[in-house]
Amino acid sequence: MPGKGEMGRIRHDACPVCGGSPVAPSLTVMDRTVLKEPFDIWSCPTCHCRFTQDAPDEADIEAAYDSADYISHSNTTVGTVNRLYHLARQFTLRGKRKLVRRLSGRKAGTLLDVGSGRGHFLGVMRAGGWRVRGIEADHDARVAASAQWGVEVHEPAAMEQLPSDSMEVITLWHVLEHLHALHENLETLRRLLTPDGTLIIAVPNYHSEDARHYGEHWAAWDVPRHLYHFTAESMGTLAARHGFEIASMRGMWLDPFYVSLVSERYRHGRARLLPAIYRGALSNLKAWGRPERASSIIFSLKLRTGEG
Repeated sequence: MPGKGEMGRIRHDACPVCGGSPVAPSLTVMDRTVLKEPFDIWSCPTCHCRFTQDAPDEADIEAAYDSADYISHSNTTVGTVNRLYHLARQFTLRGKRKLVRRLSGRKAGTLLDVGSGRGHFLGVMRAGGWRVRGIEADHDARVAASAQWGVEVHEPAAMEQLPSDSMEVITLWHVLEHLHALHENLETLRRLLTPDGTLIIAVPNYHSEDARHYGEHWAAWDVPRHLYHFTAESMGTLAARHGFEIASMRGMWLDPFYVSLVSERYRHGRARLLPAIYRGALSNLKAWGRPERASSIIFSLKLRTGEG
């Protein structure tokens, strides 16, 4: 596997979200999952986005996912963390379908899921009457999605071939923070979305209580795969830059439990279940009525009037 000095690197002299400067280092975080190397996280004083400095470029980032331990690309249920992850996923899938209906105001329609993985969400939405397509960079995941769920999943380049104004809902579940071509991708999504459509984006939030508690051991930094580290403020800045406005925000209430469990392992060398449950519950309590403090935030975005 290539080492840090052998990869192409991305160096930001200004904020990759708003273009603000100067930017400055905030903390150093170890990639404990794949590369086993430290990465610096820098901050923007203007929009308060953080970003991973010197992350692998798009040509070399695949090596940072190349591990059976990277859970979102794995279907294994071996080990406590993996079992809990897959149990939580099964629990949340139908909840996501209900949420999409609520946020979009539609019982069914056209839906594009970007970063669709092995297609579980697409399968649930298709079963609910939606006409679905997926975008996924990982070849094996695309094959698995088609085989298991019978859904269309394409490589990222295929997004450019999709017709304009063709998607009534577009979803990105913990995907935006992985996209190298951040602004180009958002422009493409704006083109694909119908004028009255809904863009749903879920991202980790480093202004949460669990992020504050675990610091450099917070699992949702997930360097270098997470290129950007958002807050409600920085997401609002990014949305406005591309003609969107935030219609609503809500927390993902299972996320802090899973994130805390992995963070406990990073800090203490083992997944301590009871402390993780306590920390997850405390994080949710601190975010009660304040979704901008949630461990992960689901943003519902709408095109501003006159945009499209």
